[in-house]
Amino acid sequence: MTDTAYVARRASRSEFLPIRGLKYHLRHWGDPGTVSPERPPLLMMHGWMDVGASFQFVVDALSDDRYVVAADWRGFGLTETPNEDSYWFADYLGDLDGIVDAVLKPFPGLEQIDLVGHSMGGNVVMLYGGVRPARIRRLVNLEGFGMPATVPKMAPKRYTAWLDELKQPVEIRPYASQAAVAARLQKTNPLLRSDRAHWLAGHWSKQDENGLWQILGDPAHKRSNPLLYQRDEVMACWAQITAPLLWVEGDQTDAGKWWSGRYSKEEFHERLKVVASPVTKAVLAPAGHMLHHDQPEALARHLEAFLGA
Repeated sequence: MTDTAYVARRASRSEFLPIRGLKYHLRHWGDPGTVSPERPPLLMMHGWMDVGASFQFVVDALSDDRYVVAADWRGFGLTETPNEDSYWFADYLGDLDGIVDAVLKPFPGLEQIDLVGHSMGGNVVMLYGGVRPARIRRLVNLEGFGMPATVPKMAPKRYTAWLDELKQPVEIRPYASQAAVAARLQKTNPLLRSDRAHWLAGHWSKQDENGLWQILGDPAHKRSNPLLYQRDEVMACWAQITAPLLWVEGDQTDAGKWWSGRYSKEEFHERLKVVASPVTKAVLAPAGHMLHHDQPEALARHLEAFLGA
């Protein structure tokens, strides 16, 4: 292993666009001139406490110069942080609709994209696939498991917890150096290569006026959501998905541990049966939840086979 940063094979360009009142950051790779109905823009949406640049390793592993776009969600990366104290799935969904509008705008007559989402982003793109099915040619969910089912009697405690959290400041601690950010990334994900960790650190964080490296994520993302996860509503959306779906997970991901046994991979796969369109499944090894960091080459091969690249 080395402490030098990863060298990107495919350069990206940044664009800032107004989407739902926020200055949104979109990162572009490849040649828009290659876009066609059979090879539409490939839009990739990251997960919680991640950034769009996180897909660089996968984009580099693609075998050709396919046109790819990745956005930073609101309050992450270089996208503007809203003047809010909490975040909601409905806002992410609304933002995604605006992002798809922006991605398709340069291509008159083109009505569909290929859409990839990881983790939180995977949950959002699954909802979007059911709410706007005609806009998606192919849909890819990278470990967007959803969440445990809830019941109404859980609401009072959830609202109380949220109200209490609103009275407390939240923060994400800074780091003394970019190398310290890289070390933290590797501590969280032991499968992350050192060169990739150092490259990611430069996109996950930014040095402030005091010389400290601040994580590019709004601390308010750490607050509880007072709205209960409505499994039946989510399943109703999934049932409307018409695009072929690719599901990818890491062999080392323990979803049950995240939820203290209240939700498992097995339950997720039962839920997935509600999707009527063809579903292709893949498991990457060795890989954990950040499988686009752990196995970008293997993921790229699955994407190419599924998307018809």
